[in-house]
Order: sequence, then structure tokens, then C-alpha cells
Amino acid sequence: MSSPSFTLPSDQPEQRIPLWSTLIAGMIGVVAIVVMLALNGGSDPAPPAANVNGPEDLSRYLPFDGEKAYQHLKDMCDLGPRVSGTPAMQKQQQMIEDHLTQHGATVVRQAWEVRHPETGQPVTLTNLFGRFHPERTERILLCCHYDTRPYADEDPDNPKAPFLGANDGASGAAALMELTRHLGELDTKYGIDVVFLDAEEFIFDKERDPFFLGSTYLAQRYRSADINFRYKWGILLDMVGDKDLQIYQERNSLSWQDTRPLVIDIWRVANRLNIPEFVRRPRHTINDDHVPLHDIGGIPIIDIIDFDFPSPGYGPKYWHTQQDVPENCSAASLAKVGKVVLTWLQELE
Repeated sequence: MSSPSFTLPSDQPEQRIPLWSTLIAGMIGVVAIVVMLALNGGSDPAPPAANVNGPEDLSRYLPFDGEKAYQHLKDMCDLGPRVSGTPAMQKQQQMIEDHLTQHGATVVRQAWEVRHPETGQPVTLTNLFGRFHPERTERILLCCHYDTRPYADEDPDNPKAPFLGANDGASGAAALMELTRHLGELDTKYGIDVVFLDAEEFIFDKERDPFFLGSTYLAQRYRSADINFRYKWGILLDMVGDKDLQIYQERNSLSWQDTRPLVIDIWRVANRLNIPEFVRRPRHTINDDHVPLHDIGGIPIIDIIDFDFPSPGYGPKYWHTQQDVPENCSAASLAKVGKVVLTWLQELE
């Protein structure tokens, strides 16, 4: 077995994998393809009652600083669009690596090459790991994607315009960066891997180009590598910075037998913390990075996502438009999501 430093076989920049290999398990399609289903079906029998004995004493829980997370979001957006393989993405990688190192993580770059969908030139993609207690064989996976789509394809004025991806890309990464300040302090038997996934949507033609390159590559390597650890649970954070935060239970996460208990547990934590933005019923079925990680890698992982940015189908929307900017995100939203995840981590048994 390899050492638990997560040096997976073939994690070398010169490694090439054909783009069609990422189509395993039906990964062709539009990222975050959403099926708007009825709001009442498939949830647990009834939401738990509100705390009737007054607010819970939360003093034992570690703090999550939404303002610090929001500053990370702004710092990433200051780099401009972070499309996979571009200089802005490379600067972002260094920014995140420096932060992880500062807070005690063992940093691993899982790099490989693909062909650029438009030019055919080689592009190096990188999944960036921050590992806490890498010697532990029972582990938790916390992940996000940190690339931005090349074009604002949903923009009504200019669907070929570049865009900042403040919520769709930077928000999950910003929340994970703030979480890393505390992961070394956690009193838990689990090791934790914080992973920034590349090329979730390295998409120039959505009818041709495959999605989820980073998560698919990680899932394939995790499934086939000779490693001495396994992920007990996984959480994907995506689009968690929306000012008008509404996080419903994602239907894939709720319907998979191995992940449903985690969904229930996370929303119970949110209820105890009196964070009503975690709405305890399902709304969307979303094809996101958690799908290849679950279906290919066998990792019990859920998606915490607010797909209504602010409200697809009901007025203006910011998703994949030039309006996906820091001003349409908030520190308060990042704080609520981060607090739920950090509290859940502290309570793990």
C-alpha cells in the first residue's frame, strides 16, 4: 500500500487522459442540469420543532468567520475569471496553497493533462488537496470546484462574455478556505481532506465538451489506487454565497441510500443552530461534482447548494451571467453554511 500522503498513481502533469474517459456513468450533459420537481415529495415526515427551551448554548463550538470567507471570495474574483489552465487559475492555486500551508495542511497537487476542447493544445488540470492528519485512515472529504466557466452562457446580453464566478466557483472555495483555519483544532478521530476540484465546467460547447473533469479523475483514481484509507463521508459545497440564501435538500443526495442519513444529519444541525435557510425539503435534482464522486468513486457524498441564484425561472437570475459578482454574494450566507458544516464536524463520532 502507498503511504497515506495521498500520492496516487499517475498523479503527474505529463499524464494524459482522453476527454471521452470522463463520460463514465453518463457524465455527458449540462452541469447543474436541474429538474424542477414538486416541493413536497420525498422529504422526511415532518420538520423538527423549533427549540422550545430557548437558544442552545453554542459556546463550545468553533467560530466560523463569514467576513473572512467573503474576503477570500473577493480576493479570488480580483484575479478575474479563473478558467482552467489560465494564468488566473494558476495564481488562484498558489493563493489557496499558501493559505492551506499556513494553517497546517499537507498540500498535494493531483495534476494531469487533457486536450483543450477548442485548440487541441495540452492543458494541465489540478485538483488541489489540503490534508489534515494525513496518517488517519478514516477520513472526511470536503470539496468544491474552483474553476469558472469560460463564458457567461446564460447572460441575456452577451452569452460569450467572461464572468467572475463569485458564487459559482468562488463561494465554495472561500467557505473551505475559512474552514481550514479550524480543521487542525478539531477533536475528532477522522482525518480531513479539503479538495479544490478543477474543470467542473471547462465547457466551450455544452453539446460536445464533458463536465466534471476534476471530480471524475479523482473518483477514478480513488477507486483504482492502492491506498490505505477510505472516505467515511463527503460534502460538496457549491453556490453557497447567494445573498438570498435558500438551501434545499438536493434530490440525488437525499435519494441515495448511503447518503440520505448525512442529509438528514446536516439539516438537523442547521435546525438546532436556528438557520432556517437550510430548508428541510427537497427541490432540485442536480448533476454536479458529487455524482461522479459517488457513482464512480463510491464515496457517500452530498451536495450543499443553493441553485436559485437568485431565482431561476422567477425574474432575473445571476447564474452563469455577468451578474455573478461579489456584490450579489454575502458574508452572512457564507457564515451560515460554514457554521453548519463546522458544527457537524465537531459532533462527528
